[in-house]
Amino acid sequence: MSESPAESSTDSYRPLGATRVGEREWSFVVWAPRCEQVCVRLYDAGGERDEPLTATDDGYFSAVVGGLAEPPTYRYVLSGDGYADPVSRWQPEGVHGPSRAVDVEAFEWADEDFMAPALRDLVIYELHVGTFTDDGTFDAAIGRLHELADLGVTAVEIMPVAAFPGERNWGYDGVFPYAVQDSYGGPAGLQRFVAACHAERLAVILDVVYNHLGPEGAVHEHFAPYFTDVYKTPWGAAVNVAERGSDQVRCYFIDNAVMWLRDFHIDGLRFDAIHGIVDPTAVPFLEELTESLRGVGRQRGHAPLLIAESGDNNPRVVTSCQDGGLGFDAQWNDDFHHSLHALLTGEREGYYQDFGRLDQLARAITEGFVFSGQYSGFRGRRHGTSARGVPADRFVNFAQNHDQIGNRADGDRLTTLLEPAQCRLAVAVLLLTPGVPLLFMGEEYAETAPFHYFVDHSDPKLLDAVRRGRAEEFDRAVDTLDPADPRTFEHSRLNWSRRDAPDGKAVLGLHQALLAARRNHPIITAPQPREHLAVAVGDVLMLDRRSDDGSMFAAFNFSADPVTVPLPPPVSTWRWVMDSDNLDGIGPSADGPVPEGCLSLVPYGFALRVVPADAGVVT
Repeated sequence: MSESPAESSTDSYRPLGATRVGEREWSFVVWAPRCEQVCVRLYDAGGERDEPLTATDDGYFSAVVGGLAEPPTYRYVLSGDGYADPVSRWQPEGVHGPSRAVDVEAFEWADEDFMAPALRDLVIYELHVGTFTDDGTFDAAIGRLHELADLGVTAVEIMPVAAFPGERNWGYDGVFPYAVQDSYGGPAGLQRFVAACHAERLAVILDVVYNHLGPEGAVHEHFAPYFTDVYKTPWGAAVNVAERGSDQVRCYFIDNAVMWLRDFHIDGLRFDAIHGIVDPTAVPFLEELTESLRGVGRQRGHAPLLIAESGDNNPRVVTSCQDGGLGFDAQWNDDFHHSLHALLTGEREGYYQDFGRLDQLARAITEGFVFSGQYSGFRGRRHGTSARGVPADRFVNFAQNHDQIGNRADGDRLTTLLEPAQCRLAVAVLLLTPGVPLLFMGEEYAETAPFHYFVDHSDPKLLDAVRRGRAEEFDRAVDTLDPADPRTFEHSRLNWSRRDAPDGKAVLGLHQALLAARRNHPIITAPQPREHLAVAVGDVLMLDRRSDDGSMFAAFNFSADPVTVPLPPPVSTWRWVMDSDNLDGIGPSADGPVPEGCLSLVPYGFALRVVPADAGVVT
């Protein structure tokens, strides 16, 4: 970043919220430049009382209140009306109720020796707390963590947990960014979950939303200019990061990101849809954010993992701030998903109209982006710029995720769209190619339960708007899946019994074998710039990598017919790792003799050969 820390927007910022400062004393600080007077209304067994806050010239109000035996329940009173704290740490009565202060330092951590894995060693498992188990809580999820560790996952990514309306939501409608959703277990539940993950040697990545707040329950506009109407987002009022008062708004979200690392020992953050943050300033908010988090990481001795979701196909996202970038470690790569999905399903609607060729998947593996300046029919313009030379581990790849399942009309997974062999091919391509792989919960055992879009709003007009919007999006007179119907949510829960069924066990074994190969052969995850890496020959994708980590050759058959693929010379150096027809439950071998020095691939089959580093590199 071009400015020194003393010149940053955090220079005049005061930490907000309710903080314990003594055995029975709590400090209250709120930024409310739109108000002339502010009181804190305290609720306890004896009723309620108002305590005045003292104003300062920069729009802050504060007070230290004594005689509070327990973490207080409170609201701020503005012109006679009571509102929850924009920096509320807990909303135990929901987003329309009062705030509850939290003593986050009361939790006893025992994870001093835990360190998140390097980018190249990440295997991310994305989960939604509410549908991951029948109970839908952090504590219930803890009971499944050992299975994820046994699978070979190294990081758990949880969808947003900031307090949202009701009890059912994806989390992107959160309205209190500092408060942990009560129905999941609140802040103490999240701390227990992170501690349990670290005990299983699993890193924790939290999905956060800084491009908007949800449409129901937000109180921020009553206090300060947190939003702007200079531009719009598809999801809600745009966050003010560039207009009058934006210094404090930036600090609000930077402090929120720091809180997750400091108070909850979160190892990394995934930032939702950063392309939805419009910022023409010389030092963009996102650059200031990543630099601030790097500074916190240096102080703690744990560098945070910073992952962005961006639809811009711009390598500047993962370029260091010193080199003119935004400073994220990695970004989600939709081009990889779209290439793979269109090839296997044949779908060509929406953004899939730009995809469907095997050479595009090869390009996504080799260069990161498929669209690096070419014309996109879906967008009606040229899109993206080249990411050639960007290391492979700067891209998070996936065959499925919450968006690519849940934003479908029926929330259907690949297991209900494809034949089993095609599903196995999809995961093989994901796990045997460079880049950071992400699995969506249940994918590892071929879950068939859909992942629908669901909400629990209390505003009837808002619910009607959501229903109409979904129906129009999918060109239906009426959306047969009501997002507000509890059954829509219940149908999205994982059915863990499938994991123990014969077909579930077979798919689970495949995932374990592929992840073991990924661990045991460093050439698979080597992040060096990728040249002449993947090529499409007919219906076969071939992956050829050579480095000091060894050599590898993998072939993936995207046709319904068996094929024979020649091994690169010298043939005698290659060592067998796996063939899709040599794993239990994968399928029969191709008929007929196989010429020496060739790979025989069954329909939608794959094969992997390596030369370990200690055996020399194939030339």
